[in-house]
Amino acid sequence: MRIYLASTMPALATALRSGEIGPPPLAAFAVTPALREWYASGDQEELEYAAMSVAARASLRLLSVDAQAAPRRVTLAADVPDEQVSPAGYADEPAAVLVRAAVPVARLACAHIDDPAAAVDVRAAVAALPAADQGDDGAKFIVDGAEGNELLWYAVQELPYLFD
Repeated sequence: MRIYLASTMPALATALRSGEIGPPPLAAFAVTPALREWYASGDQEELEYAAMSVAARASLRLLSVDAQAAPRRVTLAADVPDEQVSPAGYADEPAAVLVRAAVPVARLACAHIDDPAAAVDVRAAVAALPAADQGDDGAKFIVDGAEGNELLWYAVQELPYLFD
């Protein structure tokens, strides 16, 4: 199953050094039956993009607790055995899953990461998250503004070069 893990640049560097993403259980996002039902008109590619986008928003939450991290959303796409994944079971996020094992870096398919030029929008979105969570429409607009920046695609073999 293809899963999308929210991350940050420091967490990605740690995973590359250690050889795995963990410890389990890991919150992730995937094309689940609930996502298929919620997004009934989407094809597989659209559904995967939706799951990746939710992981990118979750990356904003990780950035909100790591003020030292570069303001770049990071999502890691990995292929893991189906039996290691179970639906997370909360209705407000149909793509949410739990991964019951650490994910070896060897299972990464690619990464999607903000261009450094998106930093201003990402910082603003991180700052607006608490108000957006409380229903503030202006803050939601700011958070959505970060999503206006397309994530760049990186092959797994390119990832170490991000830290040179």
